[in-house]
Amino acid sequence: MTEPPLLELRHVSCSKDDLPVFKDINLTINEGDIVVMSGKSGSGKTTLLKCIAHLILCDGEVLYRGSTAKAFGIPAFRTRILYLPQRPSMLPGTPKDFLVAVTSLEAHKANVHTLTKEHKAPRDALRRAMEISRRWDIDTSLWTREWSNLSGGEAQRIALAIAIGLDTAEVILLDEPTSALDPVSSAAVEKFMVDEVRSPGSMLKAMVWITHSEEQGSRVGTKFIQISGTGCSEESLPLVE
Repeated sequence: MTEPPLLELRHVSCSKDDLPVFKDINLTINEGDIVVMSGKSGSGKTTLLKCIAHLILCDGEVLYRGSTAKAFGIPAFRTRILYLPQRPSMLPGTPKDFLVAVTSLEAHKANVHTLTKEHKAPRDALRRAMEISRRWDIDTSLWTREWSNLSGGEAQRIALAIAIGLDTAEVILLDEPTSALDPVSSAAVEKFMVDEVRSPGSMLKAMVWITHSEEQGSRVGTKFIQISGTGCSEESLPLVE
């Protein structure tokens, strides 16, 4: 019997104030895919990521390994399909506080328990996230600094490190994750994230990556889609700004 795709969007549409943001989005994401999403400002790219993560209501179906979020359990679904906003500095408290709070949620604990039963040993999320962030030139002291006191680049790198360090997501939805980084830092993040998807032992199996940089898209992407109000499909391969 053929295994279902890792993630599948079937005729997904979303409206705001009775006006369509986008309609009839169809997309199949398999293990190893890094989907680069482009489109004009206001075309609905961020909204689509939030729909995939079930943070915004939409029409159509979003299936994770053949199951709807409701069937899988929406809190658990959001630990497996993880949305990362462009501006994590809007979060309250410190990065360390945030990570401690996330790992104390019942959905996270249940996911770790499930993964343990699947013989995937849980890893210390804070230690791993800090190790990753050090590779990206983030000093340990920044983990106890208020998000609002971090630079945009520092906040983006720490948020990415948290997303990987939690070690529960099979798909990460990235909203311009390196927009505040210099070219050297961006290259380091890109390489790590791509290597993580390709690593046989990684929990992370795929990413959806919004970028306005055609050069970045060509470096990281394996599949390319363009969003417009009329939708997109997995056959829409050329990356066009």
